[in-house]
Amino acid sequence: MSVTVEYSVKYLTPEDLNLAASLIYQAYHKDPLMRELLHGHEQSEQNYEKKLRALIREELHTFWQAKQPLVGLFEDDRLQAIACVFSSTASLPAQRYWHWRLKLMMSAGYLTTQQLIEKEQTIRNALQTMGNYLFLAFIAVAPQSQRHGLGHYLLNSLDSLMQEDNDLKGMAVFVTQQPHIDFFISHGFEVLQTLQFSKVSGELLFKHKSNGV
Repeated sequence: MSVTVEYSVKYLTPEDLNLAASLIYQAYHKDPLMRELLHGHEQSEQNYEKKLRALIREELHTFWQAKQPLVGLFEDDRLQAIACVFSSTASLPAQRYWHWRLKLMMSAGYLTTQQLIEKEQTIRNALQTMGNYLFLAFIAVAPQSQRHGLGHYLLNSLDSLMQEDNDLKGMAVFVTQQPHIDFFISHGFEVLQTLQFSKVSGELLFKHKSNGV
C-alpha cells in the first residue's frame, strides 16, 4: 500500500525560526567555507559549533527584521526544508552595521566578522551588472528527508517567487562543493565567476528569470 505525501511551500512564522536554524546548522556544519571563515580548524569543535550557531541565528534574525523571504517546505505541519533569500535592494548592510556586526563580533570575534563582511561585499561587487536579483543565502533539507527531491521542489518554488516581482532579473548563489554546483546548474544556473576566500574557492552562479510564468 503506497502512501501519498503532500508538501506545501509557505513563508516561515516566528515559531519556525528555531527549527529553521537547526536545519541550516546541520546542512552547513561541514561546509568548507564556513569552517575556513570561522577558523574551525584552529579551535575546538565546540567553539566552532558555537560560532556557527551564532552566525546562523543572527542571519535569520536579520532576514526576518528586514522582511526578506524565508521560505519553508512543510510536510503537514513539519518543516522539512528551508531557503533563505534576500533582495539585492534590501537594506541589510545598514542594519548589520549596528546590530548584526556587533552581536557577531561578540560571539565570533572581530577577524571572523570582517572576513564575513568582505565575503559579502566581494559577491555584491561581482553581481553589480546583474540589476535587481535575489541572493540565496541558505538552503537546507532535514537530514531524514534528503535524497527525496525536496531540494529540487523548494528551488522550483523560488522560481515562482521571482515571477512575483517584475523588477527582478534573476537569482544568485555562491557554492563551494561540486555536487551542489551540479545541483544548481541542473536548475538552469550558470557559472559567472570563480571566487576565492582565504583557502577556499567556489563558484558564483546566476539564473536569469524566465519570461514566462
